[in-house]
Amino acid sequence: MKIRIAKGKPNGSLVAPPSKSYAHRYLIGAALSCGRVSNLSFSADEKASISCLDSLGFISEISDNSIKYSGFERKNDVPHLNCNESGSTLRFFIPIALALYDEFVIEGTSKLISRGIEAYEDCLSNVATFIKNETSITVSGKLMPGDYVIDASKSSQYVSGMLIALSMLDGESTLTIKDELNSKPYVDITVEVLSRFGISIKESSMKYLIPDGEGFKAKDIVNEGDYSNSAFLEAFNYQGGLINLTGLNPNSLQGDKVYRSHFETLSKGYAEIDVENCIDLSPILFSFASLKHGGRFINTRRLAIKESNRALAMKEELEKAGVKIIVRENEVVIEPSVAIPSSLEFNSHNDHRIAMALSLYSSTTDIIIDGAESIDKSYPEYWNNLKELGMEVNYVVA
Repeated sequence: MKIRIAKGKPNGSLVAPPSKSYAHRYLIGAALSCGRVSNLSFSADEKASISCLDSLGFISEISDNSIKYSGFERKNDVPHLNCNESGSTLRFFIPIALALYDEFVIEGTSKLISRGIEAYEDCLSNVATFIKNETSITVSGKLMPGDYVIDASKSSQYVSGMLIALSMLDGESTLTIKDELNSKPYVDITVEVLSRFGISIKESSMKYLIPDGEGFKAKDIVNEGDYSNSAFLEAFNYQGGLINLTGLNPNSLQGDKVYRSHFETLSKGYAEIDVENCIDLSPILFSFASLKHGGRFINTRRLAIKESNRALAMKEELEKAGVKIIVRENEVVIEPSVAIPSSLEFNSHNDHRIAMALSLYSSTTDIIIDGAESIDKSYPEYWNNLKELGMEVNYVVA
């Protein structure tokens, strides 16, 4: 699907979109405690986690933008968990399902499955076996309390998945981080969410202590606003727009709330930005820098294993706008656009963050984005929100 956005400056007030990162974790906590979560966007990724909880046997009722869990009925068969394209869902639910069932099947797109689960294959080698196919992984075994070591160099989601799952067990466990922990703020969010459901995780020197069977306590949770997706909107404010976003928690643990600081830095001149703990901001930072003074971005290697190879995808698209980009193994260097064409047609590479990052160019020229439906993965209301803010947004009829 293609969408056309006419050159313009968005203006108005908007409630920030709900946090997808918190939503995944709150949904699981609510299911395990018979709790309730409101302010959900029901994005494709959130729907994937809800579907997996349903497949495991958790009973729920959806009303408006909320979901209430009321119990668990164990499935008699081998449950099939469809993660669709959600990396968070895949990595959270493997150890969770392993705590509940002796065998289950994880399903997803070929792209998702190809991203791999090597960290779990290593960490859980003594308690589980994994048989991988193009679009599924059959897992057999049983997660038990104990001492585990995890490689978190490719994703912090492995750590979060293990912390949640080990909290479900009767018996004390430890989880030690091997070598390095990327995107630690996301693990901090997991620890915070678990604490809201009554689970007290202790952290010391790259090791987490999971207590003995404290049990999840039911809560009525209101999901907070999302800094990751708000960045795509607030970037327009540095291009002549005037968007007032409400509903963001100033004390949030979301690592991506640093976007405002990075926007300020890049607005002042060519700068170096470390994206290790805010890797999902990279696409919008690349677009932003190309429209300002350029920049050098380090610790970018994990962009290669996202929904697309985000560094190469942004290089391909921004070069259409006359931007020079150098992509190396762990850095991206961007020079500012010299002469932006009177109109541009971009491709989203089926990546929600690429599509939204490229929309920033509508502040300077008319654009078309092919694959516009990719936003459904995390922020399905994005195009409608731009319309609400005065932008001319229309679907292109083939």
